[in-house]
Amino acid sequence: MTHRRHRVACVLSDGMSSIGVAIANDVFGAPWEPALGTPWYRYQVCTADPSPIRIGPLRVEVDDGVSALSRADTIVIPGRGSRPTAPALLAALSRAGERGARLVSFCTGAYLLAEAGLLDGRPATTLWTHAERFRTRFPLVQLNPSVLYIDDGTVLTSAGNSAAADLALHIVRSDHGAEIANRVARQMIAPPHRRGGQAQYVEVPLGNRAGTGNQLAATLDWAMQRLNQPLPVKTLAAHSALSPRHFTRQFRQVTGTTPHKWLLTQRLALAQRLLETTSLPIDQVADGAGFGTPAAMRLQFQQELDTSPAAYRQTFRPSRAG
Repeated sequence: MTHRRHRVACVLSDGMSSIGVAIANDVFGAPWEPALGTPWYRYQVCTADPSPIRIGPLRVEVDDGVSALSRADTIVIPGRGSRPTAPALLAALSRAGERGARLVSFCTGAYLLAEAGLLDGRPATTLWTHAERFRTRFPLVQLNPSVLYIDDGTVLTSAGNSAAADLALHIVRSDHGAEIANRVARQMIAPPHRRGGQAQYVEVPLGNRAGTGNQLAATLDWAMQRLNQPLPVKTLAAHSALSPRHFTRQFRQVTGTTPHKWLLTQRLALAQRLLETTSLPIDQVADGAGFGTPAAMRLQFQQELDTSPAAYRQTFRPSRAG
């Protein structure tokens, strides 16, 4: 656990996502220390050129240049535009990676880590709409666009802007423990996040795709209302008016995962919500979330979240009191 003022540097650039910057500032830069009673992060913003920049309609004052990266314990890169990256910034990131600094990207901030060669051979994620472009540009990165975030030790990456909050809270949980992270989450009006840095699949937005995409979106909505029922592929395919083989192929193409894995993820998420927000017995949670038996649910919690349903409830339910 962190018990000193861990140094966090947030790397800014023109055209950057204001949401990602706000999340970094609210989690790592806000004055949490008096309320939480623990040393908080020493936070500063920096750019390749230490002068005020524009982020959306905002004019942001900058604390330092790339020299801040040589002193930072954690470096955060919010989602950014497609503007060229200053060579000095890429070199500073590379040196920070070599000395073992924790490198964190939100959304398309993963592009900057990849440009610096820091994601080569590593699992990483980014906003799902950038997946094909990212793979083409950085083929050595083990990209997984179907997850909220990936914690690969000293390199952590998140998907879209809402997933940036999940990753930021995961970092707080790793540094300060679950209770502190849950208190921060409550103040942010954010839900407690599932444990662990393993794959945490999200329902990939389907956009406005015509044909099969619209059929599939309707089937996903239909299935979400029936998670407590058996939902074999043939049933889902019939609802989409497709053959099981065609349905499975289209499902993977659009969502990036399989029907079985998607259902498991949705059932885990439902079970987590029931454990966090109700006092239902474990067997009723298992039945209501579609696992059938407590043993089946326990097995999936252990495999996917590295915890048990009872331990999960013990961790998150008390933090919601009051």
